Amino acid sequence: MKFLIAIERGTDTTAYGVMVPDLPGCFSAGDTLEEAFANAVEAIDGHVEVVIADGGAIPAAADPGVHIDDPDFAGMSWGYVEVPIEKYLGPAERINVTIPARQLERIDTFARAIGESRSGFLVRAAEAYIAGAMPRARVVGKVQASGRAKKAAKKAAVTHRPRATPTPA
Repeated sequence: MKFLIAIERGTDTTAYGVMVPDLPGCFSAGDTLEEAFANAVEAIDGHVEVVIADGGAIPAAADPGVHIDDPDFAGMSWGYVEVPIEKYLGPAERINVTIPARQLERIDTFARAIGESRSGFLVRAAEAYIAGAMPRARVVGKVQASGRAKKAAKKAAVTHRPRATPTPA
């Protein structure tokens, strides 16, 4: 998965600083720019491992413009690093999903613009929805789920709203 990083230029007496805006609290440094990038990969990997082990979710990536325009990152340089965090999420599974052609085109365009693959973007969008960054899901009617799904639904605090019944005339 690709992660946006903010790089603070080093000097003769200071190291290059690296922050990962989409992972609050994840930062690193390196005496050279190359070392800073390598250490950023290591920091992201460790950060994600701990978050997943603690039962958390990786936050959805924000639009890069949000971070670039943030005054806290003024004067920083920007880059992406690829970090294979999928090992913490379990093996990948191929699925078949039907999506209208125009919607798929919009998804692909947006995913490319933020440096994601189609699959990566769809996974992050689903994670954001589940985490509540998007409006809560409305469950309509009776839902039958496995024990694991029921626990996940409780954890995500999905609301149950029964179908409206017509009022007799």
